[in-house]
Amino acid sequence: MTSMCVNDVIKEEYSFVYGDEAVTYEVIRKPQSEDKKRKIIIKVHPNCEIIVTSPEDAERSDIHEAVMKRARWIYVALKEFRSHLEFIQSKQYISGEMQFYLGRRYVLKVIEDSDTATSSIKLYRGKLLVTLSTLNKDKANQVKTLVNKWYRTRAEIIFHERLAELLPQTTWIKGIPSFRVLTMVKQWGSCSAKGNLMFNPHLIKAPKECIDYVILHELCHISEYNHSEKFWRLLTSVMPNWKQVKTRLDGMAELYLNE
Repeated sequence: MTSMCVNDVIKEEYSFVYGDEAVTYEVIRKPQSEDKKRKIIIKVHPNCEIIVTSPEDAERSDIHEAVMKRARWIYVALKEFRSHLEFIQSKQYISGEMQFYLGRRYVLKVIEDSDTATSSIKLYRGKLLVTLSTLNKDKANQVKTLVNKWYRTRAEIIFHERLAELLPQTTWIKGIPSFRVLTMVKQWGSCSAKGNLMFNPHLIKAPKECIDYVILHELCHISEYNHSEKFWRLLTSVMPNWKQVKTRLDGMAELYLNE
């Protein structure tokens, strides 16, 4: 379980197992006036996030019981939303579209400014702001190129930071492994037999915990170049909640990989 407090609202994260899948859900505890009936509300969102809203003094056991009573409904809803994600339309790279960065959503805003010397891109007040100095015939492709270059640059920076943070846990590794950022269709990362690492730049769209999972997964392959029981034990030793994190990443994969 993890928890944090934002603007006096306590957020917690738990999981339960349904079939062969670990399902993660977030609990948000909110103050409730005495004249209102105490309720535990469960919502499954189209992006496959599961949010449970409860009174701030609700017992953990009561929340768990409420979730387990609706476990089948939650699982069915997840399957339905995941099937919808398979038919997500390709991006047009126009203002108003949604972009992701480190698990957060940002609205793409495209501005044309002939007075600007060079085109630029930056995060600004909840938006991914793209400023074009000149236009070519294919404006969408111009924006796409800038966006993908920005993602790759941010990926190289953040992946280096996370790798340095995680290496002390991986005692079987000597030195600092190098890696390349390479776009892959169906993989978040890979490790060659020689220990060469590659990470998908689209992974930068996911929360840091998901990035850590992929990095640790590939670092474990340096010791165990397979998916044997020994490999999974090693991964569990450095990330005990990897199943929940993997489920979270898998649930958003279609959105993160969508171009």
